[in-house]
Amino acid sequence: MKQYGKVAVLMGGTSSEREVSLMSGAGVLAALQSRGIDAHKFDPAEKPLSALKDEGFDRVFIILHGPFGEDGTVQGALEVLGMPYTGCGVMASAIGMDKLRTKLVWQALGLPIPAFELVNANSDFAAIEKKLGLPLFVKPATEGSSVGVVKVKEAGGLKAAFEEAVKYDPLVLAETFMGGGEYTTAILDGETLPAVKIEPATEFYDYDAKYFRDDTKYLCPCGLSAEKEAQIAADVKKAFWGIGGKSWARVDFLMDDAGNHFLLEVNTAPGMTSHSLFPMAARAKGMSYEDLVVRILDTTLAAEE
Repeated sequence: MKQYGKVAVLMGGTSSEREVSLMSGAGVLAALQSRGIDAHKFDPAEKPLSALKDEGFDRVFIILHGPFGEDGTVQGALEVLGMPYTGCGVMASAIGMDKLRTKLVWQALGLPIPAFELVNANSDFAAIEKKLGLPLFVKPATEGSSVGVVKVKEAGGLKAAFEEAVKYDPLVLAETFMGGGEYTTAILDGETLPAVKIEPATEFYDYDAKYFRDDTKYLCPCGLSAEKEAQIAADVKKAFWGIGGKSWARVDFLMDDAGNHFLLEVNTAPGMTSHSLFPMAARAKGMSYEDLVVRILDTTLAAEE
């Protein structure tokens, strides 16, 4: 596996998703090593990124989640170091981490998104509840893994939900509820993988349901018609292109009760734990976890051409 050289698996970091990143990173590292690749753990919370050069690394597999790892900052540092890396570049990572800017780009492209409102301390909370309807979701604009997300089910609950979400980010969104199910479509090197339907046993697909609970159900095939899934795949590709995406990512979407789909957000460094959605979609295409990890790493070779 000399074409890869020495590979750093960037995991851990300093965001609220550090724990998940370490779990994802352990899986990626083991997969690479199982294929004879000279891969090593590298935690930017423990040493500076400049050590990548000092320690003779040739390329980087980014499996950091959240701010600093998924928002363009690490990507920019790696560009300065001249170090090939997996995943989206600086611009796409920065836009993808910001749910508001992602929505604005997708809106401009005519892609379907749920109705939303920006919320601040001076907002007319009652008016927003009336406009979006109940229940609704409140979320920080730049956190992942459902960190800080609150479901508002009763009138008058938006203010308290905002006060919880704003602890994580000064930019807070309120978003209308869609009752037709939650799904995701993975995209790898320009190719979409089969959609996965998520059926959490909890109130919604929260942090515990994503990473720790064993009662969350995942359906792949997802139950949508081939025609509908093809339509969604086309929108996912357009959405990925719209933010300037490359390498790999995952686009989450919701269905309403009438069977219409609405794009929710993009994950430019998706989870790779035992509970993660990207490996499930890959398995449905006959790709093992190890094959998937190597395919993702292969995208760094194309970046050098």
